[in-house]
Amino acid sequence: MAKLCLISLGCAKNLIDSEQMLALVDEAGYELTDDPFEADAAIVNTCAFIESAKSEAIENIIEMGRYKREGRLRRLVVTGCLAQRYGDELLSEMPEIDALVGTGSYLEILDALRGGEDRPCIFGDIDAPLVEAPRLITTGPGWAYIKIAEGCSNRCAYCVIPSIRGKYRSRPMEDILDEARALAETGVKELIVVAQDPTRYGIDLYKKKSLSELTRRLCGIDGIEWIRLHYLYPDAVDDELIDTIASEGKVLKYLDIPIQHINDNILKLMRRRTTGEEIRSLLKKLREKIPGVVLRTSLITGLPGEGEAEFEELCEFLREARIERAGVFPFSPEEGTPAYDMGYPDTEVAVERAERVQEIQAEIMDAYNESRVGTTLNVLCEGYDSDTCLYAGRSFAESPDVDGLILFSAQEAVPGEFYTVTLRGELDGDMVGEISPQAK
Repeated sequence: MAKLCLISLGCAKNLIDSEQMLALVDEAGYELTDDPFEADAAIVNTCAFIESAKSEAIENIIEMGRYKREGRLRRLVVTGCLAQRYGDELLSEMPEIDALVGTGSYLEILDALRGGEDRPCIFGDIDAPLVEAPRLITTGPGWAYIKIAEGCSNRCAYCVIPSIRGKYRSRPMEDILDEARALAETGVKELIVVAQDPTRYGIDLYKKKSLSELTRRLCGIDGIEWIRLHYLYPDAVDDELIDTIASEGKVLKYLDIPIQHINDNILKLMRRRTTGEEIRSLLKKLREKIPGVVLRTSLITGLPGEGEAEFEELCEFLREARIERAGVFPFSPEEGTPAYDMGYPDTEVAVERAERVQEIQAEIMDAYNESRVGTTLNVLCEGYDSDTCLYAGRSFAESPDVDGLILFSAQEAVPGEFYTVTLRGELDGDMVGEISPQAK
């Protein structure tokens, strides 16, 4: 039996594509392994959103090429965004690659693995309707992502996603609900709803924004206890959605809302659909209607046109808004986007400004963590942390991989189960607590 290793890079949406490929190769009889040195074949599912993601993808491809030379690896397939965006260059510059699969052709992965023609390149229509496929869940225990749409039609000035992933296409609601029920039957308790822009879910299929309706129906599924909404674009968060989040007990009071900036001119250059005042008004409304809500955002520093005044406005906004969590990225000029032609950015300034924002956010995070000491909350256990000799999990306020963990002491805790934990302090950015006698 041939052994296969799959390396998934980039975002949660890319991970779901990887899980669909894993289901297909598993059904075809491949034995899955995490060790590429043991593998007969390898898949690298790449990201190409910004320069650092492209570099990471290339480094992984080069490493797999080394395994081909030193180990038993005989076939290397590169899939995903880097393949879609730079297929010709990859073939000419990286002879270790045996096949390429674009973002419209993940379900044809077996053809790429089997070979046939010399270095097959499989690139389907990136605007084609979505096709349902099984997944081999790699997350958890107790949680999984669920993708409700593919592609994007917003065309922000700095973003290559529409040219890599195609136009916005929603999955039919019944298909999403069927998948959510199946996940619940396997023990999934937390669903993390993702898409490039979930707030526009349903506009193409149902001619109206339908995320509120979908969320309410997901809440009705037995076994699902937490629903976490990611990547809510601020211009499309309406009162119906806010009311749904506020009123539905299963919807976590944690919202990931990418604002990117606050200065009106920079937002306009970015081709965002909001003004700074609209963002401020939205965050104020969310705080008022959803008491205790935890907000996460993403920010870009150093876009050409951002002077010291525009940047200082962003810093002052962050000090006032006290957004609990933020990912900060120096501007990365991407070929084929309008921002690429705005002028060559000062990379050093962009990086230095990102670091200054991170310092502000670190102070906000420290204050938020301090305010949590003494509180008791439900934690979904993810396993035992051997470095600290404590169990590790997440509360409503922590999303996987981006927000840290809650470490807690207990005689025994089962991964994938909920426990009531009282927070007692902080350890290297993670909260630390102790379990109470009863589990949720």
